[in-house]
This record gives sequence, structure tokens and C-alpha cells, in this order.
Amino acid sequence: MVYMTYYFTPRIRAIIGNKIKKVRKMRKLKQVEVAVDAGLNPSYYGKIERGLVNSSLEKFYRILKALNINSKEKFAR
Repeated sequence: MVYMTYYFTPRIRAIIGNKIKKVRKMRKLKQVEVAVDAGLNPSYYGKIERGLVNSSLEKFYRILKALNINSKEKFAR
């Protein structure tokens, strides 16, 4: 099995975290609700939103699923 090493810079982590937070608030969800739906510890999820941790792509995918963000939505903007 091949593993890819990646690292999001603090700036990119902050941008991603802010976008996740914005979507969560638009959907009127609490951090704990999204964290539980994504199978994450609520404390860890909060650190992702604040851009404090370099999370795996798999965890980001689980968060996007918990927020019901599909590929047609323009999350990248």
C-alpha cells in the first residue's frame, strides 16, 4: 500500500476551516452535531474549524459528508 504525505500550510488550514464553519452555521448546526455525524471527537473537530490541526483528507471527506456538501456545490470558492 502506498501512502501519500501531504501538509496543509497554516493559511490553507485556516481557509478550509473557515469555509467548513461558514457552511455549518448556514445549516444551523452545532459543532458537536457535525463532529458526531463525521465520527470525530468534537474537540478535534473544533481544532479543524480553527485551522489548528493538519487533518487527513479522509476526515475532511467525512466532514463534507456530514454537512451534506456534494461535488456540485462550490466549496472551493
